[in-house]
Amino acid sequence: MTRLQHKQQRLAVLFDSANISYTLTRPILQRAANYGVLTVKRAYGDWSLPGMSRMRSVLLHNAIEPVQLFPYTKGKNAADIMLSLEAMELVNTGQFDGVCIASSDSDLTPLAYCIRREGLRVYGFGGRQTPRPFVAACDSFIYTESIATA
Repeated sequence: MTRLQHKQQRLAVLFDSANISYTLTRPILQRAANYGVLTVKRAYGDWSLPGMSRMRSVLLHNAIEPVQLFPYTKGKNAADIMLSLEAMELVNTGQFDGVCIASSDSDLTPLAYCIRREGLRVYGFGGRQTPRPFVAACDSFIYTESIATA
């Protein structure tokens, strides 16, 4: 696929904020923009947690829609479930060519399978600790360590 074809792709970028540092947001968006037009940008997390407060300005400065998810039980979060549900809703609109998933969570592997089965490309972003099944389920996977200083 040529660079021009990449630029024509309509993409959704979905951040699992419990599994990706806010400091990686801009490098991920910059790299994702190489694949196409970033039509939807969302970040999933519990923004009421003290450690998430730094993410607020990052979301505002990068036009990322925050999706608030309170934990339903202690020690668990629902970010990956909501991210998966909304990803498939976006896929089913027929308005997207691909989905960028920013997470190191192997629980999102079935989501990557489903998106690809619908004929869309999956661009994954995560750390070196990302389990191999999720990496393999993506059409392209970018290790965030390689773009953190870019």
